[in-house]
Amino acid sequence: MATIKDVAKLAGVSTTTVSHVINKTRFVADKTTQAVWDAISELNYSPSAVARSLKVNTTKSIGMIVTTSEAPFFAEIILAMERHCYEMGYSLFLCNTQNDLNKIQNHLDMLMTKRVDGILVMCSEYTENSLALLNRTNIPMVVMDWGQECNSDVIIDNSFTGGYLATKHLIENGHKDIAVISGNLFKTLSKNRFQGFSKAMCEANLLIEPDWIQEGDFEPEGGFECMNNILDSGKIPTAVFCFNDVMALGAISAINLKGLSVPQDISVIGYDNIHNSRFYAPPLTTMHQSKSRLSDRVLELLLERIAEKDKQNKPQTLEFMPELVVRDSVRNLNKK
Repeated sequence: MATIKDVAKLAGVSTTTVSHVINKTRFVADKTTQAVWDAISELNYSPSAVARSLKVNTTKSIGMIVTTSEAPFFAEIILAMERHCYEMGYSLFLCNTQNDLNKIQNHLDMLMTKRVDGILVMCSEYTENSLALLNRTNIPMVVMDWGQECNSDVIIDNSFTGGYLATKHLIENGHKDIAVISGNLFKTLSKNRFQGFSKAMCEANLLIEPDWIQEGDFEPEGGFECMNNILDSGKIPTAVFCFNDVMALGAISAINLKGLSVPQDISVIGYDNIHNSRFYAPPLTTMHQSKSRLSDRVLELLLERIAEKDKQNKPQTLEFMPELVVRDSVRNLNKK
């Protein structure tokens, strides 16, 4: 296996010059730089990543702590983030926590041992203890969540506006009897979407039927169960607003098994615009959140923070607006 001394000998330079060329730590003339890279290529030399990181104080790696990588919304963000990291020359270490405090601590310890340059955090909810763990970390960090009080940059996804726009779309299409399948309403994201739903209903002077407010778990099974509860409540709504697309899939399945159809009998609108939502039967009307744009901007911010890690920077807030995507799962009742 070739060594840095072999490269230096073939290129006719010192090992120090080879190191400067590889790590870009000092100006080296173009002709010399080319000679070094030609020697590296000819010898198939691969410098030690660990040794290089110790010299330039970077590992070109980023840690990402997530609640789960199984949920389609999270999975699509992770995929976009890995792609953007690769394009920027970074490796991504993915850590699943399932909101377990011990796992968060273990993952943080592991990432610090690996000397990652920065950390991305995407947990669905935080406890006081988990926030304390994150706040004690001196590695550059971006929290990819919504409105959390953490000493770090945060994301605002405007879930209130998304809930309002989704409900308003149903109302504008003539729907008055509207049900909701939410996530757990003690969670910030679900609470904000429900408040947006309530505002739209209130503005239209429409009654919110208590039996039609069903708390799901952001899983298709939850959407299926909640939709059955709504259908068994007696009166059937003309539309259902599901707080994510996979619960909408479960709701559509429950509707079909009752011998009803979407959107002829019941309209369904989802949230997130996951990749598969366009292939539902029928294709799902939903609220779009750009996973690629989010990942790109968050990584850009983290790299800025890594480059300025010796500076005292104030946390930043990144804001993204949801957008309505109209497909075929909502019937226009205004057209007779």
